[in-house]
Amino acid sequence: MRSRPRKLESEQALYEYALKALMRRAHSVYEMRRALEERAADAAHVPPVLQKLKERNYLDDSRYARQFARNQSASRRRGRHRITRELRTRGVPDRHIEAAVSEALADVDEAAQVRKRIEQKMRSRRGPPDERRLASLYASLLRAGFSSDVIRRELRALSKREVELPEPEEN
Repeated sequence: MRSRPRKLESEQALYEYALKALMRRAHSVYEMRRALEERAADAAHVPPVLQKLKERNYLDDSRYARQFARNQSASRRRGRHRITRELRTRGVPDRHIEAAVSEALADVDEAAQVRKRIEQKMRSRRGPPDERRLASLYASLLRAGFSSDVIRRELRALSKREVELPEPEEN
């Protein structure tokens, strides 16, 4: 069991806590507000600390959304829907989400990303793709945030390639 976090009495202590949290990773305004409210002995200290962080440009939902979307798209190879859902759960306003996701995925070919993930999954699994494996692959690609139309098109292409492979000749 985790113990309750130590309550911070002063605005300065709360500000220092926020800076340390921001050094570990970026936070949305919503995430930081929740973290500060959890730590603050007096809730009245939270708004001035948040205001100070915004004035010094340490908290910016627009910048946070752009960085998050770029990272999720490039390194995690996640799709539009997954990135959007995760940003919403992190409390980023929709106006920032749309701009960030559009910018991050502007030069990304969703079909190529889906093909690459399919190839990776198929390498780790032995044997030809049967219905159960295709269903599992479809579900994992949906969870990754890709559109169902693109997934179905790429899985159809995969199953056609598998069917069209010539069988080895017996001597």
